[in-house]
Amino acid sequence: MVRDQPDTLVLDLVFSIDSIVTAVGMTEHIPIMFVAMVGAVAVMMFAAGPLSRFIERNPTVVMLALGFLLVIGMTLVAEGFGSYVPKGYIYAAMAFSALVEGLNMLSRRAKKKRALE
Repeated sequence: MVRDQPDTLVLDLVFSIDSIVTAVGMTEHIPIMFVAMVGAVAVMMFAAGPLSRFIERNPTVVMLALGFLLVIGMTLVAEGFGSYVPKGYIYAAMAFSALVEGLNMLSRRAKKKRALE
């Protein structure tokens, strides 16, 4: 069963704020910012339910996502201080982590299926 609205609302707010920051950073045109924000809120409202159900079934994905955010944040901080971090290393690490998590999800699903038989 899906958790109630507060989690979904928080998820909507987080992604909406992210889209606002992105829209402001990418353009100086107010109509484009407005369309980007409204579009992002609409997508998040549509996707929040299925996304929260997926997260409820796979809580380790939340930790993976938080790890990705930390990596990206630290990379941005490092670049702010003048250090260059090759993006290929970051993408490779994230892809490898996602692959491992995908294999873990498949393993848990198979184990659960065997337990039900």
